[in-house]
Amino acid sequence: MINFTQILLIMLLSTGYSWFFQQPEQQSKAAEHVYSVRQATSPPTINATWKKKFWNRADKTNLKNYMGDYPSHFPKTHVRVKYDKNNIYLIFRVKDNYVRAVTTRTNGPVFQDSCVEFFFTPGPDISRGYFNLETNCKGVFLFQYKDSNDKQAFVDLDDARQIEISHSLEENVENEIAEPTTWVIEYRIPFSILSKYMEVDVPGPGVQWRANFYKCADKTSHPHWLTWAPVDFPKPSFHRPEFFGWLNFK
Repeated sequence: MINFTQILLIMLLSTGYSWFFQQPEQQSKAAEHVYSVRQATSPPTINATWKKKFWNRADKTNLKNYMGDYPSHFPKTHVRVKYDKNNIYLIFRVKDNYVRAVTTRTNGPVFQDSCVEFFFTPGPDISRGYFNLETNCKGVFLFQYKDSNDKQAFVDLDDARQIEISHSLEENVENEIAEPTTWVIEYRIPFSILSKYMEVDVPGPGVQWRANFYKCADKTSHPHWLTWAPVDFPKPSFHRPEFFGWLNFK
């Protein structure tokens, strides 16, 4: 006669032993990469000021994961997010070294500089596509989208110019600054420009988006590729929406 223990063992083998024991860990990891986006009561002045009243109640998260080899320079990078009925607001603070920014034109290769990036699907279903807004430490940015038909292109410049961006770094960084340097990027993205390129779930209580935050510096003396939600891929590649975390709007 088969006893209860034998029945349980058969069930484990038939459903996948590793799945049975790894599933709670996977759920735990997913829960770690959910960001609660609080609603703003009034719009801020976009001035790259980390410590101001607008951001006091916003949750702060940091980028603890990396792609490629463990970097010799791992800058401490924090991000906060808020929204109102018309815009989403982000602010990044980076405690950095080896800071460099050569790109000066919109949609240039800002990822080669000291750069922070926001990739997001404006809803819970990544199959509709995603946007990527990449900004170097001097506030120069690249804004692209990839839609549900795999069309990848830059957002029209007239739309991109509606994004308001401010940066704290005043120094000339065409030549790399090796010593410790803290820099801040803050911006406002209007929802109205996003809906021209894909379906958008306008944020409100209960709405969810998929997203990831990144920090990179491809062409500096100490390159690195940092992520908020981990990206399980053998080489640095941020265009991986299947690994996006979650933005939960409150």
